[in-house]
Amino acid sequence: MRFHVLQSAFSERELGVALPYRQTAAYTVTRFQATFVGLVAAQATHSIEEYFGHLYEIFAPARFVSGLISQNLRIGFIIFNVSLVTFGAWCSLWLARRWSPSLTVVTWFWVAIELINGVGHPLWSLREMRYTPGLATAPILLVLAIALARQIRTGAL
Repeated sequence: MRFHVLQSAFSERELGVALPYRQTAAYTVTRFQATFVGLVAAQATHSIEEYFGHLYEIFAPARFVSGLISQNLRIGFIIFNVSLVTFGAWCSLWLARRWSPSLTVVTWFWVAIELINGVGHPLWSLREMRYTPGLATAPILLVLAIALARQIRTGAL
């Protein structure tokens, strides 16, 4: 399935006025690209949920990674997650629009990260018998990661 996106929906003739720009050509967005963008947007939301839940203070791996970046765990967590989401935006908005051999490897990297998030957060919450930061958005990551994995396997890149 392809989604068509127009930058200018109406022509000068249809509007009855002279426009200061020309109508641009349409470009298509594939289901794969839309899923990839959705996954990165969900990861951004997930990172925000983890930030407000102070994941960097209560989860040892997050504390470790944040501490590698900065002595201030909050700042380290922010830098790591902004970098991750920025990399994801580049992958989904640039790399996925211009197919390259590395696209499959990068996409599997993202699928792996989000499968771990999508399964890990609910298991952690079950173990703790309470809400843990990231639990609310983890199912969205899981569904999108599975969808993206299926698209890779069927060659829908």
